[in-house]
Amino acid sequence: MKWDQVTLVILAAFGCITLLMTQISEVLARLPQIIRAWRQVRQELSSGADPGSGTRQDEG
Repeated sequence: MKWDQVTLVILAAFGCITLLMTQISEVLARLPQIIRAWRQVRQELSSGADPGSGTRQDEG
């Protein structure tokens, strides 16, 4: 393996690590919002509310 290949592998590895860390940071930044939304969904499901009860469609 030549030094050029070693350098390219190192650069590629650091690029992948940087990309991975950026993605993890984005997910962690949105985690509180995701948890709140999930709790709201669970609350709506446990209340037993009819999803269509707020809207009324006319017959005929």
